[in-house]
Amino acid sequence: MHRLYGLLLIVVSLVVGATTASAHPHVWVKAASELIYAPDGTVTGVRHTWTFDDMFSTYALQGIETKTKGVYTREELAPLAQTNVESLKEFGFFSFAKADGKKQKFVEPTDYYLEYKDAALVLHFVLPFKTPFKSRQMQLEVFDPSYFVDFQLQDKDPIKLANAPAGCAMTIERPSDGSAAAKKLGEDNFLDGSNDNFGAMFANKVTVNCP
Repeated sequence: MHRLYGLLLIVVSLVVGATTASAHPHVWVKAASELIYAPDGTVTGVRHTWTFDDMFSTYALQGIETKTKGVYTREELAPLAQTNVESLKEFGFFSFAKADGKKQKFVEPTDYYLEYKDAALVLHFVLPFKTPFKSRQMQLEVFDPSYFVDFQLQDKDPIKLANAPAGCAMTIERPSDGSAAAKKLGEDNFLDGSNDNFGAMFANKVTVNCP
């Protein structure tokens, strides 16, 4: 049967059924992001590129019909891509932004598509800000509060600034290894809902300071 499920739609259903009941991830993502600036220095959105682990990619691709075995075109993956971005909305696209200390909201994603590369699914999409802004300092964090999905920044050029004003400086904070903390907390701590935001310990954060 043709599947319109897969990728993060599967994650959604599992997270709903196991919210905070797990102290370790089940899906791994290598992430890269690009902050998009307008010519006047306004930040307009974020472009994400997420590469999923090979095991999960294989599972998500089950049942998808292709003209060539083992080859998945962007057109063949289009229904799956649409389902994925629609499912991500409930979780805020695992993206959290602030401008000068104030939370910023995103609107519906654009320019989204899936590609199959090196035996892995790669999701590309743009998250426009509801209200584009200028700021002296902005922060973007990417993480799953439930820590069901583990986001790790890719090694090379994980964050880019597209057309940022001159003088803007960027710092990147990768999460420290929180496995010891997870073990200390234990599974029982997650059952009572007291650690709903455990995944924040593993957040990837970029801070941009502009003059």
